[in-house]
Amino acid sequence: MGQYHFTPETYLESVVAEIPGYEELQARTAAATATQQAARILDLGVGTGETARRVLDLHPEARLVGIDASPEMVARARELLPDAELYVGRLEDPLPKGPFELVVSALAVHHLHSAGKRDLFRRVREVLVAGGVFVLADVVVPLRAEEAVTPLTPDFDLPDRAADQLRWLEEAGFSAELLWESGDLAVLRATRPRR
Repeated sequence: MGQYHFTPETYLESVVAEIPGYEELQARTAAATATQQAARILDLGVGTGETARRVLDLHPEARLVGIDASPEMVARARELLPDAELYVGRLEDPLPKGPFELVVSALAVHHLHSAGKRDLFRRVREVLVAGGVFVLADVVVPLRAEEAVTPLTPDFDLPDRAADQLRWLEEAGFSAELLWESGDLAVLRATRPRR
């Protein structure tokens, strides 16, 4: 999934062609947010805005804040999401100021090393309200090697097992669950406890 060869104009077509199950991943990501009331939503790795659009369809009154490392992707997302606050920024950078009731990320976090994922999960918890939800949809290391069908670029795509990410979310203070896993794709949902 070497993002370096994607352009905003061809991004959606490229990921649909490269990632078997992309449409189901997106549908399950949006569905995982449906029961969460949200006035403010943070999208980590907003890309062209495809995930955000689907999530906002379920939360039409919510205000969206999004970040992405690619200025070109952010410019494209602004066309699709003119009312959103969109910024160029990396997942390693400080997150936009919360609080948020909902944080989503699709096909972005796998670019971080394991330690970077653990750090991000702690920072996501800090910007969520008590009872807030983080939905993570991404490429993972599958249970069986033959299920790894998404093309990956060494040193750029760095997926981990879903089970490891669930553990890291728990260590960051979330109550986490695996909602869906198919081959090398997964959707995880993590809730910040109300206590």
